[in-house]
Parts: sequence; structure tokens; C-alpha cells
Amino acid sequence: MSMNPTHTWPAIPALLALALLAGCRREAPAPAPATPQAEAGAEAAGEGPGTTATPLVLEDVIETDPRYVVGISYPPGIDAEPGLARALHGYAEAARAELQQAVAGLDANPTAPYELSLGFRQLVRTADVVAVAADGSLYTGGAHGQPLVARFVWLPKQQRMLTAESLLASREGWEPVAAYIGEQLGTAAHIRASDEALAPEERANLLAMALKTIDQGTEPRPENFAQFEPVPGADGRIGALRFVFPPYQVGPYADGVQTVEVPASVLMPYLADDVRGLFAG
Repeated sequence: MSMNPTHTWPAIPALLALALLAGCRREAPAPAPATPQAEAGAEAAGEGPGTTATPLVLEDVIETDPRYVVGISYPPGIDAEPGLARALHGYAEAARAELQQAVAGLDANPTAPYELSLGFRQLVRTADVVAVAADGSLYTGGAHGQPLVARFVWLPKQQRMLTAESLLASREGWEPVAAYIGEQLGTAAHIRASDEALAPEERANLLAMALKTIDQGTEPRPENFAQFEPVPGADGRIGALRFVFPPYQVGPYADGVQTVEVPASVLMPYLADDVRGLFAG
């Protein structure tokens, strides 16, 4: 049971170092799910028990141009699961399409090239679950890039993606789960707002703004909890789910990616029947 704000970025070549400006703070409402995430779901559509996915070989991409730089890396051997590979490829290609759309409006000699920096890394691989994280950024001008944060949890035996929509038995189950997550995020916000270097009024305003953002970003709807990764338990089954929140969803850009681990014991009463056996306890 923990709340761990983190910044996670892919390990890809240094030429892709137009990184996000970590010190830049901008207040904004939580954005709608990024287009690439929706495209990834469409790419894997049609997979299911008894179906055979078309094999897809995933290769790393390094592409440079006076107007843009592209770097995409995949974990070795991940294309052994064709349905998962198609979802990862779909996410990457949707991000590339967004970059190219922006590049089309650039001058021939821009002051700074646009950039897509995206790394996929394998988190878990068992007979029942294969999980992959995608982290990176898409820069198309401005102070910093658009964070790319996605998680893919593939169920090989069921030949489908485990999503927030299919995780719980009913939408009502998100109410207690969201309350648990909101409490953990709120605790962390109180700690950050206790900075003695700030004036009391500034601390109060900072905390009020943080709690409002958390409330909005953790409303009990599955789309607010679309990004999660399994945390293996001692018996090899899922001991917890780590929910991942990109910048702006539950805090300002400067707070980066934030995570909350929800133990299997908290989730168990609300899990869908066809995934309950994947969880410990």
C-alpha cells in the first residue's frame, strides 16, 4: 500500500534528449485520454479466444530529419504475443501520425526539431499475464512535450487485453477503489503542501488546488483508471495493481507521473469473475 510519485522515461539514444522541462509548472485540467491509446485498442481489436493474430515483427525506430526526430524502442521478444505486439505497434504508429501531422505545418528550417521519444519495456511475463509500460514524450512546440504514458496488460490464455472496463464486475465497484486511490493521493498532497518555505496562505491554496485536481482525476469512472500495471505477489499471482496517472490528471505538470498501489485484497470483492483467479488472496 503505497503512493509513489515518479518520473519515468524510456532508455533510448541521447539524440532524443529534447526532454520535458521538469521545472516548468503549468496548471491545467486533466486531459482526455491521448489519441494513441485509443488507436492501440483499435489495433488489437478482433483478438479473442480461439483467434489467431497475424504475426508482427517489432523493430526499433531511429529516424532523423531537419524538422523532426523519432526514437521508438521495443522490448526484445515481445512480438511472441501477436495481439499484444499489434497493440504496442498501434500506439506507436498513432503517436507518429500525430507527429507527422504537426510536422506538415512546419517551415523547412524550424528553430527546433519536433520529437517523438517513446520506449516500451516489459514489466511482467508469466503464463497468465504479460505487462508492458510505454513512456515518452511528443514535442510539437511550446515549453515542453506532451507526456506519453500507457500500460498494456495482456492475458495470453484469454488472448485479450485486461482493461479498466473489464477489470471489475460492475462500474459501481470503482467507487470504493477510487476512494482508496484518492485517499493515498490526498495524503501525498498534504505532505507536499507542508513545505515550511511557503507562506501559510500559499500552502493552503496549493493544497486546495491539489485536492480539487485529485477529486476530478479520480472520479469513479473506468476511463480515469485506464493505466495500471500488475505487481506480482509472493505466489506469482497479482498481489496489487499499480495505477498510473500522467501529468495533469491528478496534479500539475511539475508533479510528473504519479502512482498508487492498490492491494489485491482491496480489489478482490469487486473483480470480474474471469480475472479473479489471476489475483492473490
